[in-house]
Amino acid sequence: MSLFHNRQGQMGWDYTYFYTETIQNFSHLLADDKLKMVIIQSLQYLVKKELITVYGFVIMPNHIHLLWSITGLNGKESPAGSFSKFTAHEFKKYLLQTDLAKLATFSTNKIDRKYQFWKRDPLAIQMSSELIFAQRLNYIHNNPLQEKWKLCKSPEEYRWSSAKFYLTGEDEFEILKNYRDGNL
Repeated sequence: MSLFHNRQGQMGWDYTYFYTETIQNFSHLLADDKLKMVIIQSLQYLVKKELITVYGFVIMPNHIHLLWSITGLNGKESPAGSFSKFTAHEFKKYLLQTDLAKLATFSTNKIDRKYQFWKRDPLAIQMSSELIFAQRLNYIHNNPLQEKWKLCKSPEEYRWSSAKFYLTGEDEFEILKNYRDGNL
């Protein structure tokens, strides 16, 4: 069954997607570990409610990548919509307490909101084979090592990624399912 396919970033049921959300203006908002934890908490909630399955992730300073599937709606809302809404609300709450100048950089003239943290229309690419999935997972895990970032020396060193899970089986945040267990 399909949800919507008329806009970029919208996903159908029970398909696995490579999903990217980017912070507005490529700001390095997610360099703050407290805001990375907001991402994790949202994913934990959606996994616990059995609305998503997460196979891989990385949280970078200005974007996130997920390999995930949608398995149900969160009320009338897609889990991706709930994720974006919850994280934006929490980002705003945090910045109201810690950094009003940074919060101001996310202000917008939109009628439905005062602040815009995520760029509009995230990227969602349906995975068509296990080979393509494995290539995307490798890309995600190596993202922190790129010359541009240099966040760690090996993929499994980077806490904010699923790389360690695929090496050791340890799932610190309890959100992951190994794609090798089937049901991709």
